[in-house]
Amino acid sequence: MAQTNINIRMDEELKRQFDAFCSEVGMSMTTAICVFAKTVVRQHRIPFEISTDSDPFYSPSNMERLRKSAAQMERTGGTIHEIGAIVEDD
Repeated sequence: MAQTNINIRMDEELKRQFDAFCSEVGMSMTTAICVFAKTVVRQHRIPFEISTDSDPFYSPSNMERLRKSAAQMERTGGTIHEIGAIVEDD
């Protein structure tokens, strides 16, 4: 199959980190990009989740747990606990 070149721009530090990772797993950056492209074509999608959620606190599972905890507090009245200062012994 005929080969072709692509040119991409990337942050210099990201390139360095990506190159280091590829070396650690025994492949070149070209091989890694080709694996990515083949997976996209085969699956007809990006092979991982892309999200703007960068804080795991707001993950769907954590938000559901917080809703359940709040509902339980409303049902039972719950108990309020205050976190005091930590005093270290000398």
